[in-house]
Amino acid sequence: MGVSTPALPSVEYDDINPGMGTLNKDPKSKGTSKRGIHFNPGDVLFGKLRPYLKNWLFACFEGVAVGDFWVLTSSKIDHGFIYSLIQAPGFQYIANLSSGSKMPRSDWGLVSNARTFIPTNLSEQESISSVLFGLDTTITLHEEKKRQLERLKSALLQKMFADKSGYPPVRFEGFSDKWEQVKYGEIFQRRSKMGVSTPTLPSVEYDDINPGMGTLNKEPKSKGISKRGIYFNPGDVLFGKLRPYLKNWLFACFEGVAVGDFWVLTSSKIDHGFTYSLIQTPGFQYIANLSSGSKMPRSDWGLVSNARTFIPINHLEQERISSVLFGLDHAITLYEHKLEILNKIKSFLLQNMFI
Repeated sequence: MGVSTPALPSVEYDDINPGMGTLNKDPKSKGTSKRGIHFNPGDVLFGKLRPYLKNWLFACFEGVAVGDFWVLTSSKIDHGFIYSLIQAPGFQYIANLSSGSKMPRSDWGLVSNARTFIPTNLSEQESISSVLFGLDTTITLHEEKKRQLERLKSALLQKMFADKSGYPPVRFEGFSDKWEQVKYGEIFQRRSKMGVSTPTLPSVEYDDINPGMGTLNKEPKSKGISKRGIYFNPGDVLFGKLRPYLKNWLFACFEGVAVGDFWVLTSSKIDHGFTYSLIQTPGFQYIANLSSGSKMPRSDWGLVSNARTFIPINHLEQERISSVLFGLDHAITLYEHKLEILNKIKSFLLQNMFI
């Protein structure tokens, strides 16, 4: 056991990004005098409490593991291989045969007596761990780039739209006019025409949308037919009014029907891309979430349509703003897709590089 000091930092469950094996804070920035199991560089921390959370870490520094950790080391196999082995399906299976239901813990008696295979050649162990460490590094870099883009988008949604003064804090060069104050109901129209989906007129439902990303998780034309909903055109904006905090929104790139609790928004006064950007701003999100109901809250059109906002008078400025935000969305989606591929590759290798 050991006690944390400024030079001997502690690691706790909340410090680890589950399944990623990375820390979400500088361990030296935390408080001291926490008691835990001493670990050395190269040791492997495995969270035995609720092992399905995948709280594991390859230690790159000396410290103390505070909480329900096993600190694993070995004199027989490469330490990097240990870290790879605990992520393999075989180890995960036995580690999750845990005791307890509310607060399950991995059982060392079961784990320590379970059998596995290891390469007798140390070089093969190192090669396997090297490949998996490389994938982890790439995944971590992509995660960080995606987070940076998301933070940038969040900042621009706050700064590129006018505040109470009628002027946005951040603006493109060449634009200086004060923005016009309007009611949302004056610039947005809700479509009400109903339609029935067909193979050529696909439907979009809540479960089809990746929340907050404005992308679809399946090909809409691959779904069943004969679903009734609100007809929409390319360029319309779908906004999920049921539980609006889920951020089920979509910029339509095709003709179809919106099935469920959607507003289908269009406008004859502002750029459609700007409509899509505007519904994502903190101002619109605030008013949309002043919803009626507690268990199944819905945005109130009466509140939303009468709330006031500012819009650029110049359509070119509207287009510039939406272009930047669409570009960020596209970049975030690409990183999301790359992460999915990298995680699938890692999962495949963890299944097929071990016996």
